[in-house]
Amino acid sequence: MINTYFLEHRAKLLDIAAFLDRLDRAAPEIETPDFRQQAMLQAIGILTDGQPQRAKRILELLSDHSTDLPQSAMGMKGAAGAVRLSGSGSDSAAIHSSATDPSRSTTSPESDAS
Repeated sequence: MINTYFLEHRAKLLDIAAFLDRLDRAAPEIETPDFRQQAMLQAIGILTDGQPQRAKRILELLSDHSTDLPQSAMGMKGAAGAVRLSGSGSDSAAIHSSATDPSRSTTSPESDAS
């Protein structure tokens, strides 16, 4: 399997490294890190934590689980790709915790059987 997919994923890692380098170079201009940058760094932590279900946990970290409809989508070009966790209640904390700790999953085992 490594012979088949290594070069493809090596390129993806280099792409992420280059993106992070660009963010570092832009850092003096940015006072507070963007929520998407913070989410990416948390996702990288999940990649290297050695725990199972990394893809699922990263997807949960980056997914918007809210059921509230936005007031207006005017001016938006599409999805943000990550959730702004501004401490808006226990739901966002639970989602964040389950994404980084597989033992605190917000989904039941039955939902994984599909």
